[in-house]
Amino acid sequence: MPGPKPLDPSSSPRAMLGAELRHKREEAGLTQEELGRPLFVSGSFIGQLEAGTRRMQMEYAVRVDEILGTDGYFARNCEAATKSKYPDHFAEAAEAEAIATSIREYAPQLIPGLLQTKAYAWAVCRAYRPTAPEDVIEETVTARLDRTRLLDHPTTPLLWVVLDEAVLRRETGGPTVTAEALRHVGELIRKHRIIVQVLPFSAGAHAALEGSLKLMAFTDAPPLAYLDGLGTGRLLDDPAMVAQYELTYDFVGASALSPQASLALIESAAEAHDRE
Repeated sequence: MPGPKPLDPSSSPRAMLGAELRHKREEAGLTQEELGRPLFVSGSFIGQLEAGTRRMQMEYAVRVDEILGTDGYFARNCEAATKSKYPDHFAEAAEAEAIATSIREYAPQLIPGLLQTKAYAWAVCRAYRPTAPEDVIEETVTARLDRTRLLDHPTTPLLWVVLDEAVLRRETGGPTVTAEALRHVGELIRKHRIIVQVLPFSAGAHAALEGSLKLMAFTDAPPLAYLDGLGTGRLLDDPAMVAQYELTYDFVGASALSPQASLALIESAAEAHDRE
């Protein structure tokens, strides 16, 4: 059995809490399944808590303290570990995204947050909150752009996106902003940093008509699926459900254009918006 993950003071509170959970669990001689049983969660869920891909809720923290005899340690630190600059429905997914080794996403309406430019992100956030003060929009946009730094690494995470053709055609922030955003996506493709396919209108009905889908894989934790809705989001870890969504993504990708044809369509759409 591997030793406990070292605690790094510069790590996020959630990562430190997860490392300490693993340390205390192993110290108590319990497997992940044995710790999960009295919490009514799976062993894989405990593994995700330990890896920092899932957020520890207060109800679990209290029970973990009781089971492991940690004198309130997890309850005391739970609040700090759950603070986030992202909306509640997306916070857990954003933090999991930050440590994923691969991300596959189907985007039916908008360029995904990881690929957005500042002007495009501003237009999206203003549309979501038309009466919010400017400083609130700026804070939201800054948090969104912070996520794009994941792509500063030359290879990790692997990012594979399927864009619905509607994403290319919809003017978000006006034609100039949309053209700039599409050119940005094209540049990332040409730098071989991301893989993008376009699902054309001509594909007709497809497996993901009901909404967006994000799949995340990790080095030391089971994969997750994230479903995004209007002000809501669901992060799923059930192996059977995740496998089903992986199949859904594969079906969508099979109906999409090749990466080469997709790049040509993206750049053509950018030129069309420029002409307007």
